[in-house]
Amino acid sequence: MKFNKKKINVVDIQKAKKSVFATGIGNAMEWFDFALYSYLAVIISKNFFSPVQNDELKLIFTFATFAIAFLLRPVGGIIFGKMGDKFGRKIVLTITILMMALSTLIIGVLPTYDQIGVWAPILLLLARILQGFSVGGEYAGAMVYIAESSPDNKRIRLGSGLEIGTLSGYIVASVLVTVLFWTLSDVQMNSWGWRIPFFLSIPIGLFGLYLRSHLDESPIFENDISESQEQQPGLLEVIKTYKKDIFLCIVFVAFFNITNYLLLGYMPSYLDENLGISDNISTPVTAIVLIIMVPFALTFGKWGDKLGNKKVITIGLVLGIVFSIISFQFLNMGNITFLFIGLLMLGIVLSVYEGTMPGSLPTLFHTDIRYRTLSWTFNLSVSIFGGTTPLVASWLTHVTRNNLAPGFYLLAVSLIGLIVVLTLFKDTSGKSLKGSYPTVASKAEFQEAVENPKDSLWWKMEQTEKE
Repeated sequence: MKFNKKKINVVDIQKAKKSVFATGIGNAMEWFDFALYSYLAVIISKNFFSPVQNDELKLIFTFATFAIAFLLRPVGGIIFGKMGDKFGRKIVLTITILMMALSTLIIGVLPTYDQIGVWAPILLLLARILQGFSVGGEYAGAMVYIAESSPDNKRIRLGSGLEIGTLSGYIVASVLVTVLFWTLSDVQMNSWGWRIPFFLSIPIGLFGLYLRSHLDESPIFENDISESQEQQPGLLEVIKTYKKDIFLCIVFVAFFNITNYLLLGYMPSYLDENLGISDNISTPVTAIVLIIMVPFALTFGKWGDKLGNKKVITIGLVLGIVFSIISFQFLNMGNITFLFIGLLMLGIVLSVYEGTMPGSLPTLFHTDIRYRTLSWTFNLSVSIFGGTTPLVASWLTHVTRNNLAPGFYLLAVSLIGLIVVLTLFKDTSGKSLKGSYPTVASKAEFQEAVENPKDSLWWKMEQTEKE
């Protein structure tokens, strides 16, 4: 079989960067809403679970509502993932951003328990379920789209741009909430002030929709090696064929998202309820940490391309082990300086994962099943581990009466992750995606791909066919 050079995917690096920005907007909105729910959890608990007398239990109920909504993420992942593998990545990303904007707005206009009784928490749960369903296709789709639109040698660093959207959503939310806390009284904030940020979902959603509607389909999807998109393998066949990669994905997503939700989801309530640190102090300090995390994430993304994603992910897990207990000890010292250091330690660990995971997870699966397999695997792991993190952390602290309990949880997860990465994961940075020909951004890279193809999956496929 003669090698067909036309099969090599040639991308415009500037278009690739625009794709990162467009997909990052949706990710920013997703985490903007998530940050609002986290920062305003105490107020939401009082408005929607007012009959509960114990404030700590109110908070647990609020996080339980948060966690239950994650059960719909795998369902959304399966449905949207199948659509993405059959009809393309772009159409799914357009649908999900609309659904996310709508569900976020609904939360902002919901009546409270005092107004409609038990229907208030029920409607809150339904809004969160709609969010979970749409996010099930959003984040994995964004990862896949960026990975398939990036040159192989820049996939990790461009993938880190998706997480800049995450941090941006958090930063905007934290700044906005801080301004509200500083300018409104407690009564105003509890009655109507908390609703204001949720209304911003509409302009953000419309802006993201405009950007995504002008995207091209990913070149790898259009130039798929697979001979037919019509006969996709069934779920059981996928699980049987990719059981090792599915297991790796679940573990990766677990330590990534437990760290993520511990810092960005649970921390505002932990500092308020357990340490007595008010939102007026913790929110701006957290915002500063998030701003610092942006260059860290970009740097770790660049290292992932240069040093290899396995090495950089290992660094993050080692830091997670070292910083887990120490960071929470700093948080409990009651000093704003140590508060900043403790949050920054957790932020650096998370920055490693944010810099490497978006560009690494899509490399685990072949093009024809990449979107749906990554979608349901990612969301299943997020639902089991990530979405329950605030609930588990609250429960552990409540049961043990030990404020360091969340740190021990992070320690255990990091240890498991380190063992799995060192024993099962092979470096995928700089190599063509499974089931795809190389993706390059210049004539020099094109020539290199032609002359030195032996690390690529397509080369092995051609050699097999020749034999």
